Amino acid sequence: MALSKSHRVTMNDGNTIPVLGLGTYAPRSVPKSEGEMATKVAIEVGFRHIDGAFLYENEKEVGQAIRAKIADGTVTRKDIFYTGKLWNTYHRPELVRPALEETLKNLQLDYIDLYIIHCPMSFKAMEKCKDAGLVKSIGVSNFNRRQLEMILNKPGLKYKPVCNQVECHPYLNQSKLLEFCKSNDIILVAYSSLGTHREAPWVDQNSPIVLEDPVLGAIAKKHNRTPAQVAIRYQIQRGLVVLAKSFTEKRIKENFQVFDFQLTPEDMKAIDGLNKNLRYLIFKQAVGQTTRLIQDHSAGGSHSFRSLFVCHLLLAPVSTAMLI
Repeated sequence: MALSKSHRVTMNDGNTIPVLGLGTYAPRSVPKSEGEMATKVAIEVGFRHIDGAFLYENEKEVGQAIRAKIADGTVTRKDIFYTGKLWNTYHRPELVRPALEETLKNLQLDYIDLYIIHCPMSFKAMEKCKDAGLVKSIGVSNFNRRQLEMILNKPGLKYKPVCNQVECHPYLNQSKLLEFCKSNDIILVAYSSLGTHREAPWVDQNSPIVLEDPVLGAIAKKHNRTPAQVAIRYQIQRGLVVLAKSFTEKRIKENFQVFDFQLTPEDMKAIDGLNKNLRYLIFKQAVGQTTRLIQDHSAGGSHSFRSLFVCHLLLAPVSTAMLI
């Protein structure tokens, strides 16, 4: 069952986004071919929203999967909603378009549907990419309320961000941020909606596993569903767009079976009560990623001096002036 029109929501620029997407991040230990396989399976199952990023280092494989499913007639390009992200090393305005063009080259696509800033930085250059027709919609990721207000209150703002992609799951339900985004016609997109892949050192290995929570388990049993399906359905009923990542065929299929049942108000209240403001992903890893890029270059990597220079800038404190 492919996503129907009723499984999309309209963004503030008039474009629509599927409410359920496949996340394509994987640890370096996972072969890139698995990302390609997972993307193909997801499209066959009915996923039409594919969430990727330059940081994930698998854009070529994901793009190959998308093009293969277009070539065999499973979907058309218009059916697919692809999200890409601008990584920290390309946030200087003059680097934004080249970074987007590199993503398009990796994917071998003419445009992407949504391009978002991976972390709070420059937004003006993103507007120019939209004007150039390289991307249909632009948004942000990992922005708090204050950072969103800086963009929304910016004189001469041409395009309001259509979305804010953040970590969101039953242990971190982001209720205040969700309320603010709704009041400003910005869609909140949940990543790590099932908890997280728990990859060290990104995540504290002693943190609780959300899908093992007994409350989720009891609700899942009542509806004859999995805890993951309940966690996804919870976010959909709250009005979020949800990213569910898995490279396992069985789980990809299960994660899509969330449109034929409804959580009760009592279920929703019980899951709301699980909130611990527990953030699995702490963004100190952005510095780690930057350091790794520099180390790779020292070991013979092919990164440009310009990218490395920006990396060094990122290791210094970020000025809020760069946000706009």
